[in-house]
Amino acid sequence: QVQLVESGGGLVQPGGSLRLSCAASGSIFIIYAMAWYRQPPGKQRELVAAITSSSSTNYADSVKGRFTISRDNAKNTVYLQMNSLKPEDTAVYYCKSDVRTTMTPRRDYWGQGTQVTVSS
Repeated sequence: QVQLVESGGGLVQPGGSLRLSCAASGSIFIIYAMAWYRQPPGKQRELVAAITSSSSTNYADSVKGRFTISRDNAKNTVYLQMNSLKPEDTAVYYCKSDVRTTMTPRRDYWGQGTQVTVSS
């Protein structure tokens, strides 16, 4: 089994910054792509950013130039640096990892989510 634990959410003023972290643990054999999603209040979950095992990245148009996704393979951790935050970035942020464990084939695992609120 794999656990994903997110941290770093909170309340920030417009224009501020936050850094989210998501650490994977368990019987991990290899982690393929890692990604951040978000779900604004009353809306569907959407992809924010993704990063492959070779660190290729892609971003939603709404966050390009403001957010940066990165990963530390030695720590099985993915990060999301969020700058120039806007009220419309308010959402619950979830990480997702495509993982093959020592016992099971590759599949997606989700974190529990962390709240990000952008408000003055």
